[in-house]
Amino acid sequence: MKNRTIDRLLIVGILALTAVFVGVVANSLNDHIAKEGDTAPKFAIRTDSGRTITAADFGGKLLILNFWATWCKPCVDEVPALDALQRRFAGQGLVVLGVSVDTDSTAYRSFLTRYRVSFLTARDAEKKISSDYGTFKFPESYLIDRSGRIVKKVVGEENWTDERVVNYVQSLL
Repeated sequence: MKNRTIDRLLIVGILALTAVFVGVVANSLNDHIAKEGDTAPKFAIRTDSGRTITAADFGGKLLILNFWATWCKPCVDEVPALDALQRRFAGQGLVVLGVSVDTDSTAYRSFLTRYRVSFLTARDAEKKISSDYGTFKFPESYLIDRSGRIVKKVVGEENWTDERVVNYVQSLL
């Protein structure tokens, strides 16, 4: 009888500790995921032109921060529409920054040449910035308003030329 009681207490204790552990892990992961309404995490990255840019460089503009990779088919499919959106609204205060998580610099540069991307691009091979945003699925985009607040988070491919999306972006400018 005593052994059964001890066994039950041990099982209950193990289950309680497991629940606490799962809660702590889930909470810590949630703390590192940028969400709509949050102030965008600060970053600094060197663009392909050699210029170091920070989140503060985009103050007063709407920034679409797009995390992508050359090996990601939805990312590749999304680029022409994102590029068209950038060209359409560049004069009205929209800036698109594509942050590639490619580790292969040759594949990255070949992609940019092949697709003639007109928006700002940079490579974050160490995934520091994407990690700061909690990004682990690509593509993932953040619309960051003039005050530095995340107003929209898009996980997965977006058709940036869809009228619904265009109208939304225009409303933020």
